[in-house]
Amino acid sequence: MSSQTLSAERADLDMPSQDVTAEDDGGGGILALLERIGSVIVPVGVALYAVLYIGVEQMYAVFGISPQQAGIDQSVLLGRLMGTLVLLLITGIPLLGVLVGLAWVVDKVTFGAVGKLVGGIRRRPWIAAAIAALWCGATYWGIFVLFGDLDIAVMVIVAVGLGVLAFLIPFRLLRRKPVGRAGTKLLVGGMTGVGLGFLLILAMIQGAEEVQETGEANDLLSLVGFQDQWTILKDAGSDKPLYDGRWMMLLGESDGTYLLYDCDKYETFRRPMETTNLGDIQLDPEREKGFTCGGLAEGVNQ
Repeated sequence: MSSQTLSAERADLDMPSQDVTAEDDGGGGILALLERIGSVIVPVGVALYAVLYIGVEQMYAVFGISPQQAGIDQSVLLGRLMGTLVLLLITGIPLLGVLVGLAWVVDKVTFGAVGKLVGGIRRRPWIAAAIAALWCGATYWGIFVLFGDLDIAVMVIVAVGLGVLAFLIPFRLLRRKPVGRAGTKLLVGGMTGVGLGFLLILAMIQGAEEVQETGEANDLLSLVGFQDQWTILKDAGSDKPLYDGRWMMLLGESDGTYLLYDCDKYETFRRPMETTNLGDIQLDPEREKGFTCGGLAEGVNQ
């Protein structure tokens, strides 16, 4: 390879990319801004939903079962999430409009200085690549917390180092062409969705542990499809209450059995459906202040 060729490649890496400027020239206006936002939100949503089922598995693992044992697969999960998805849609669209409006107002108040600053950053490929790389490194935060107990300073160092080592040069090279910049948006959006997904998993695990301790699910678990459903079990033959008529949480049903959680004993158990009737079913029951599970378990231990 000649020295002229090496010099040309080195200059191509060091100088700001001209095709980014060309993209900016045709990308002004609110419609272009909405298009850019949409190109990021879609991969974020897809990646977040893909990770969500892992969170459901971890959530039910707190009770010692799998989602399949509770009769929950991808189709059931999607059906339970439909109400949440509609809620996110009707709240997200106005919120997006407000954010776009605020960005427009801030740009006007600063006499276009904010827009010029953003455009200047986008025209400098190393700066744009560094921001994207650091952001992708930070998306591993939830994974670090889920699978390890690291100090916050160590997590910051690892996230920054990972972003610089793994993403900086590839993102810089991707910004040389329009298709590469589109790929960068997909990668950043996907990594953002995965990072948010692992933070969601942590919150779901904590919520499931709270259900074990307090017998009450929080709003987040309801939004991700967990049913805070309680019932009194009765014998199918005599219709008499079982287990002294105590309330049991119905985790799900599959293969002809009910999966139930005994709040008083901290136990998860099965009951055949053909010998069990469900009576007095309650959704999201209100608990008295200070209520906790484990009353009978504590009595046995004593």
